[in-house]
Amino acid sequence: MTAVLWLRRDLRIRDHPALEAACRDAEHLLPVFCFDDRLLHGRHASGPRTQFLLECLADLDRSLRERGSRLVVRRGRPETEIPKLAREVNATEVHFSADVSGFARGRDRSVENALGAAVAVHAHPGLFVVDDLDGIRTTEGGPYTVFTPFHRAWVRAPRRPSAGTPRALPPLPSGLAAGTLPKLEDLGLRQEVEDPMPGGESEARERLTGFRAGAAAAYGETRNLLAADGASRLSPYLHLGCLSPRELEERVPSDAFRRQLCWRDFYAHVLQHFPRNAHSEHQERYRGTLRWSRSRTHFEAWCEGRTGYPLIDAGMRQLRREGWMHNRARLVVGSFLTKDLGIDWRWGERWFMRLLIDGDQASNNGNWQWIASVGVDPQPAFRRMFNPERQQARFDPDGEYVRRYVPELGNGDGRYPDPIVDHAAARREALERYRSAR
Repeated sequence: MTAVLWLRRDLRIRDHPALEAACRDAEHLLPVFCFDDRLLHGRHASGPRTQFLLECLADLDRSLRERGSRLVVRRGRPETEIPKLAREVNATEVHFSADVSGFARGRDRSVENALGAAVAVHAHPGLFVVDDLDGIRTTEGGPYTVFTPFHRAWVRAPRRPSAGTPRALPPLPSGLAAGTLPKLEDLGLRQEVEDPMPGGESEARERLTGFRAGAAAAYGETRNLLAADGASRLSPYLHLGCLSPRELEERVPSDAFRRQLCWRDFYAHVLQHFPRNAHSEHQERYRGTLRWSRSRTHFEAWCEGRTGYPLIDAGMRQLRREGWMHNRARLVVGSFLTKDLGIDWRWGERWFMRLLIDGDQASNNGNWQWIASVGVDPQPAFRRMFNPERQQARFDPDGEYVRRYVPELGNGDGRYPDPIVDHAAARREALERYRSAR
């Protein structure tokens, strides 16, 4: 029997339910990744994230080869390429890890329909801590839209034990052309980030080991300190499944860290039940009613890290340099864009998705709507309106983070710009904007 393992955001071999199931009775295994131009060149196209993806795939291919298999690569629509491969090798099963976005679910249905009744299609968990996010429901039977009650239900939800790493894998069917991994330029994209983290499960496991031995113990106290490096920096590896969320929950004994994993599951749960959130505000009262600024001058100053607010500029320059940003900085720069500058949260969402190597549609969209006060887990707008100077004093009191990314502040040569807006005045305008919208 030949089984196809269709890989997407599950680029690992440890604790991989779809891989385990595909190998169970298979004489031959066909692990395949399909480059889909709808994602490569869609509205969230990203050279940095695609380069990270290519490194993850190269590392996965090495791991598969060490165990008697290898990665098969195709480019095209999965509903064409997966059935073509299945017919070529007479596969009887296709296994994949289930995802939550509207695009992913529609793609999966198209592939299953194209495969027809002759091939059994199996969707497996593995992308989230809780296997059945849809099963987490309110007492009325609906989905959650507030985090705290979701968290209480999430803690009680059933868990499967995480699995280990297979020692050997079934070989590819004979005579199959495996294909080769493309380069970034072959895909029509370019790297825009200077110093990103390297991709792959091997790198992810080294970082996990370092985190568990170091910052994990004090994560609850240090995760918001911008210069302390208390963050795990595991989010890019979680996004592409180089690490299992379920294994992370088991191996990092920190309630604060576990809570962050819950936020990730929460936003996936929200997107699964409210797919229109990918394009519009969750709160209907704000759809089309908020008067957003369309100032390209202010937006470009924000993107380039030259707003005149050191913490804002440090965060935005970290994004440009590393393709990653500290979570506290993400909240502050998001508040500044949507509240101080009054610019549509979707502009910020797109910019983040262009550069972030951990750019995850559910989490990024959820966080942008959260900080713009238009999404789930609602609070009055003023509660999520951060003063950049107070945030810097609280979370970077010695200025170490700011100096790392805005070195001209210490030069004394007058090159640093004046603030592009006055925070106090911008705050008053924002509060009026939200009042008018209601």
